[in-house]
This record gives sequence, C-alpha cells and structure tokens, in this order.
Amino acid sequence: MKRLVLLILICVTTSCKKKELKSEVIFKNEISNTPVLLQDKSVRIDSSLLSSYNNETLSNFYKTTNYRTIWHSEESRKIILDEFIKSEEEGLNPEDYNVKTLRYFEEKSATLNDADIAKYDILLTSSFQKYISHLTNGKLNPRKLYADWDLKENEIDLNETLTAIMYSDSLANKIEQLKPNHMVYKRLKKALQLIKAFPKDNFNTIKFTEIIFPNDTNPSIIEIKKRLTFWKELRPQDSLTAIYNPETLLAIKKFQSRHGLAVDGIIGRTTIASLNFSKKQRMQQVIVNLERWKWYPKEMGNEYIIINIPEYRLTLIKDKDSLRTHRVIVGREKRKTPILSSRLTQIVLNPTWTIPPTILREDVIPAILKNRSYLVQSNIKIYDSNGKIVSPYNWKLSLAKSYRYVQSPGTINSLGMVKIIFPNRFSVYLHDTNHRDYFDKTYRSLSSGCVRLENPLELTDYLLDDAINWNLKKITEILQTEKTQSAKIKKEVFFHSLYWTAWSENNKLIFRDDIYNLDADLYTKLRN
Repeated sequence: MKRLVLLILICVTTSCKKKELKSEVIFKNEISNTPVLLQDKSVRIDSSLLSSYNNETLSNFYKTTNYRTIWHSEESRKIILDEFIKSEEEGLNPEDYNVKTLRYFEEKSATLNDADIAKYDILLTSSFQKYISHLTNGKLNPRKLYADWDLKENEIDLNETLTAIMYSDSLANKIEQLKPNHMVYKRLKKALQLIKAFPKDNFNTIKFTEIIFPNDTNPSIIEIKKRLTFWKELRPQDSLTAIYNPETLLAIKKFQSRHGLAVDGIIGRTTIASLNFSKKQRMQQVIVNLERWKWYPKEMGNEYIIINIPEYRLTLIKDKDSLRTHRVIVGREKRKTPILSSRLTQIVLNPTWTIPPTILREDVIPAILKNRSYLVQSNIKIYDSNGKIVSPYNWKLSLAKSYRYVQSPGTINSLGMVKIIFPNRFSVYLHDTNHRDYFDKTYRSLSSGCVRLENPLELTDYLLDDAINWNLKKITEILQTEKTQSAKIKKEVFFHSLYWTAWSENNKLIFRDDIYNLDADLYTKLRN
C-alpha cells in the first residue's frame, strides 16, 4: 500500500511541474503542501535539535515529517554529498555545506545511534536547503548590495522543491535541473573548467613605461611573451628575446580580441593591465559571474533583448536563437546603467528630451553659466512651474532647479531620432544618439545611464513588425518631419540589462573589463 501511495505522489509531483521552466524549482505561489512520505527506518527527532538551528524553514520542513528522519537511502545521501563536493563547478564553496562533518557521519552511518542519526539527518537537510537556495537564487542578495540592481527575486519555496525531488528515481538528474539553464551560465562553467586546467603561474608584474609598437625592442617584451605563452596565445620557445616580432604581434592581437580590447597590436596601458591578471584573479572573475547568473531571471522569455553592459553589446534572442546584435553605449561609472528586467512597450519617433536632475545639475546649469546662448544652440526650451516658456535671457540661477528643460526633436537632440521604452524605476531607455561616431570607440562607457543604440531604425522596424503601417519607408518619412509620434510594441518582447565580465567560446576564455569595478568586491563578499 505504501509503495502505491509513493508512486501516486511521484506522478502528481511530476505532472504538476511547470513545464516551461524545465526545472525542479517550485515557486512560492505554486505551493501544494505535498506531505513527506516516511519509511519504516525513520527515527524520532527531538525538537530541541531543530531549535538550535534557529531556522524556521528547516523546522517547518520537519513538521511535515512529524519530526521523523527522512534520509534513509544511502544512495540518496551519497548523491547529495557528491553534489556538495562538486559545488565548486557551480562557483560555490563546498565548505558552506558542512561537507567534512557530513562525510564523517556518512562513514559512521552503519553504527550511528538514534541521536546521531537525527543530527545527521537535520544537518543534511539544512545543508541541502542551503545548496538549493544557492543554486536557484545565489548566495548573496544583489538588492542588498547595489542600489541600481532592480531584479525581481526568484522566490523559491525550498521545502516544496526539496519534497518534490527527494523521492525521485533520478535524484542526481533532478538536482541538475535546479541549476541555471541559460547558455551563458553553461559557458561560464566551461570557462571555470578551462581555467582550472592551466598550471600555476608566478609572474612578475609588468610595469607600463611606454607604448610598445611592432618591431620595437623593449625589456618588457620578455615578460609579455611569458604571459602569452602561459595563456596559449604564443607557442613555447627555447629562448625569448626583447624584440616585438611578427609571431608575438599575432599573439597579442588574439589576446586583445579575447579581452575586448582594440585589436591593433599596440601594447599600451590597457593591454598591459589585462596581461597582469593572474590565473587566480581570472578564476575569481569567473566565479563571481557564475553567482550573478544565479540572480538573473530563470526564464528570459521566448523573445527578448539582452544587453551585456561590459561587452557594450545588445543581442535580440528568439526561440533561443540570436537574430541580431547591436553595439551600444552604456553609462559611465559615476552614472551606471542599472541592472534590470522589463518588457518593451513603446517606441517614440522624434522624441523630446526632458533633462533629468543629475544631468541638469552637473552638466546643463554649468554650461548655461558659461554661455547663456547654450540653451538656444542646444534647442532646449525652459518652462516654469506654470508651464509657461521662459526666455533663455530671463533665466535665473536661483530658480534654475524649479524650471523644466525640454530639448526639442531634431538632429541635435541627445536622444537622436528614436527612443524605445520599457517600464523601470530609473527612467532609463534605449535610444539613438546625435554622436554616432562614439560607436567606433572600444571603450563605450560614456552615457549618463541610458543605453545608446547603434542602427536603431533596423531594430525599430523589427519590433513594430507592421509592414503596412510601420514599414521602414513610413518610419523614415515620419522622422523627416521632426514631429514626435509614438507607436505601441504589440508583440511580447522582454528586456534584460545585465552585467557579466567572463565566459567561454569555442573552448577559449573570454574576458571583458570590469567597467564598474564590481568583481573583486563581490568575490570577497562571496568568500566571507
């Protein structure tokens, strides 16, 4: 009879799983209060043992077992222990899951008395709950770390998730399904595997003294060649010279390409800085990005735009296929582009630009004080609190912050000709720019927080997806009028502005500059 009930429970649990998630994660709004089925070997748990953990989630779980032990299967225990030991592959720390103590209990499992069986059971459950939480939501909470990260928390119901997988015939497979399934996460795991395969490094720091050009002779070239050989950009050589020869030039260009630098073969300050990263630092960089990807949405949507801020790149994805990419310009460090998820709702052609407080205070008011005709030259109109236009020559510094400043549509408008809107609390959006030459720069952390988009008309045409009313010809005609017009984005396209500085492609490590200086601090917090 017990076997029949157990079979029914497994079938119900499997059929109720959210198919679109392809995951064993159960969210809080899906709670079904599935009872935990016990086996005859269960041991009574003293509630005082649970109170010492001061963990409400753990206590609630054992209420469903009527305070009896649950981990009677040696195979299941060893699968979970093995997952804890391998947690480094996910960028996690096995020490967080009490591996040493759990191993001791497991080695003595055949001779444990009831009290120790209860202790082992509770510790294993507690550690497994923590592991599930870390896999599905990350170890740290970004909302407590950063004011400009606005990602909805993945509110996982730990106990329901645990109950749903613990009696599975394929426990290891069910645990695997808890892990992030996005391609970038998988490429990060591969990156961690690749970097661990490199030998230990012990290099001297390369000091930047001058720019090194091809065919130059410079004593730093010897250390540079050692680094390039270590990272497998340059084949090992019997002897190293201080000459920047053609073979080293090719290796430098490959190195620059992998690190998102200008691929010009010129060894300048940024190339030296990237060469000075140690294996340990790069491994830590991969680990913090694995953590970030546990924070990001489990489901991005069937069709979505994703921006990797340090890569300065926007990618449009549909059905897991990359349809198009665009270069972007993102916020500088003092005015960072926020991390968020939303949905595209509207496109504005020939937008006006209402100048936000920070730009007004730091940029516009100083420009007006320097040159009163700045407002006329920039096509900016001033409105008082009653909505009446104020002449630039009647502008008063004492009232400067009470005015509303609006830049009219046109070729010099800072938003360019197109603005793409997605709801968010930061009032940022995608937009064209009147400085299109900036897209040719390698370092494109230049904006005040919004994301400037290269070739916006192509993306606009795609998003509006209306060959009759909003084809490219009609869009162009509207733009030529310099009159503001809006169009609703009817199809469901999600938007994700994210941040990652490492991954792998074709078994090659890829890195990008940590433009907001987040990586080192995050690693310290992860390991403390």
